[in-house]
Amino acid sequence: MATLQKIRSKGPLLLIVIGFALFAFIASDAWRILQPQMSQDVGEVNGKSISVQQYQDLIEEYTDVVKLTSGMTTLTEEQTNQIKDEVWRNFINNKLVEDQAQKIGLTVSKEEIQAIISEGSHPLLMQTPFYNPQTGVFDQDGLKKVLADYARYTKSGVYSPEVEYYGMLARYWNFIEKNLIQTRLAEKYQALISQSLKSNPVEAEFTFDGRVNQSDVLLAAIPYSSVPDSLIRLKESELKSLYNKKKEQFRRYAETRNIKYVDVQVVPSEEDRAALQSEMVEYTEQLHNTHTDYTNFIRSTASDYPYTDLYYTRNAFPADVAARIDSTSVGEVYGPYYNAADNTFNTFKIVSKATMPDSVEIRQFMVMEADLNRQQVVVDSVLAVLKAGADFEEVAQSYGQNGESRWISSQDYEGAQLSGDDVKFLHTLHALNTREIGTISLVQGPVIMQVLNKKSNQEKYKVAVVKRTVEYSKATYDRMYNEFSQFIAANPTIDQLTENAEESGYRLLERNELYSSEHMIGGVRGTKEALRWVFHAKPGDVSNLYEVGEANDRLFVVALSAINKEGYTPLSEVQQQLKAELIREKKAEKIIADMKASGATSFEQYKNMENAVSDSIRMVTFSAPAYVSVLRSSEPLVGAYVSVAELNQLSRPIQGNAGVMVLQVYSKEKLNETFEVTTEKETLADTQTRMASRYINDLYLKAKVRDNRYVFF
Repeated sequence: MATLQKIRSKGPLLLIVIGFALFAFIASDAWRILQPQMSQDVGEVNGKSISVQQYQDLIEEYTDVVKLTSGMTTLTEEQTNQIKDEVWRNFINNKLVEDQAQKIGLTVSKEEIQAIISEGSHPLLMQTPFYNPQTGVFDQDGLKKVLADYARYTKSGVYSPEVEYYGMLARYWNFIEKNLIQTRLAEKYQALISQSLKSNPVEAEFTFDGRVNQSDVLLAAIPYSSVPDSLIRLKESELKSLYNKKKEQFRRYAETRNIKYVDVQVVPSEEDRAALQSEMVEYTEQLHNTHTDYTNFIRSTASDYPYTDLYYTRNAFPADVAARIDSTSVGEVYGPYYNAADNTFNTFKIVSKATMPDSVEIRQFMVMEADLNRQQVVVDSVLAVLKAGADFEEVAQSYGQNGESRWISSQDYEGAQLSGDDVKFLHTLHALNTREIGTISLVQGPVIMQVLNKKSNQEKYKVAVVKRTVEYSKATYDRMYNEFSQFIAANPTIDQLTENAEESGYRLLERNELYSSEHMIGGVRGTKEALRWVFHAKPGDVSNLYEVGEANDRLFVVALSAINKEGYTPLSEVQQQLKAELIREKKAEKIIADMKASGATSFEQYKNMENAVSDSIRMVTFSAPAYVSVLRSSEPLVGAYVSVAELNQLSRPIQGNAGVMVLQVYSKEKLNETFEVTTEKETLADTQTRMASRYINDLYLKAKVRDNRYVFF
């Protein structure tokens, strides 16, 4: 009563507080309405946006297609992420092509799509359930029947599993039809680009010669690695000049983040390990005293490996158990022992051992009898007829089954999850003698079976295995959580986190150029919220503690070190790459100068220079870069030189990728091929078509693509 009176006495104050809370709630909704772009769009391409709902609908549509075509009912996190990315990629590509097609008046008519469907050979149609493997083309009549049946079922208003299935096929066809239009438009646009790239007889002959003319060449080179970096001096102006020259290579087309983070894996403590070891000692003692019902006993131990009352080959058991079977007698218990390979404590008992066939040939059929009271009478009658010499397959056919024989080996069921009927069936199969006929009562009905043959005798075992993974306890998790929480609280800035992580026993990791389109940080599952935080944080911010990982078994904190704006990467961030290139060029200049100063005029003189390496490279062509093993580098200029070099002519020093080279061709030959201008032009056309297919990358780079999916997904 006192509590109730206290609440009543605070009534006016509570009303004021609730009123302000309601106002804040309503105001926040109003703010969302007034700013729809902040909460409704997941992104846009060239000003054309896609809303959260549209994107979600596309994801669900594609998910249904994947499930239908793969037979899966559920998808993993990785598969779902792949679908999200594929939907986004398709949205972008389709919008890019649609924009360009609209500018030039390129369209796809209904007649075109109908012609594609009628022809029935388009790759998209080959992937549908309506593909006819006998004719090798799309079954248009089958599609029409499905759509007509679905329309009839829908009109009737009666729900059934069949209606749902036909509805799924109808939705799938809508997806295929939509993609046919988009794919056809892209094909026409790409064909337009491809046809603008023409080859000619001169180019065809040049390409042919570059492939069939082969040369064997001597190479002498001085590697850049032979010149110490300390001898090279670089100027700031040289770095800036090279940066400006290569600036377009350093363009960033989307905003990214640089982060630092700590990822702590929660692991079992010594106390957890000792507790499980003590538990396993008890299970070992109990296993000594257990002589029946091993299935329930092993289940009671929460073993990672269940017991099935069947004889298995040794390969069916965990590797650590299989390795110890030969040193263990029937009835003996081995263990407990620790297996580092899978981090488990183990104990096992060989229940029994037998030599028996590994493969059994059987034939079978099920007796279907509507009157269950007469079922056993019918089964006895069928058995009597078969044992009297009736043809097994003919009797099976009278029950609508073929009764054909098949082989069953241990590989067919070892390692699989077996039901009670499965175990019962396999027991009967192995118990019957060759040519013997038997029966077994299963849930679906009685089965008549006959064993025709047995082969491949092997030693098999019944082994009761207690295998337990060493796992962390709640106490261990709480302790590590509290310690990590205290570390984060004591180091609230990125500088403190960086300075004190290692001293506190934590490893600080870094990741630069993190994109918002990624689904996790550092390959750790469940870090989507942390990723979302990164793209809302300010440089220097440190996040709260996140519980992440596949089983929430990781503790995670992330700090934002820098925001990389869209545009050109600053010189300071790429100067190491540019320095390496400048150093290589200056080393080449020095080596070339030394070669000239040496007065060398023959291959042998270059070969004998200090630090020189040499090699003989065979079958060099212009069409393929030569790999120089002594330089451990691909050197395209070798092929370029030999294509124009005279026999036994010594080249001047050539600046390569890994060193300065001199070359001398000592042999030339031409492959025994005939020049066909039409064939060569077709080959060039294929190459040009592949080049034209890259148009989408160019369109993307020029488009204004905004990706805000991380905010919602």
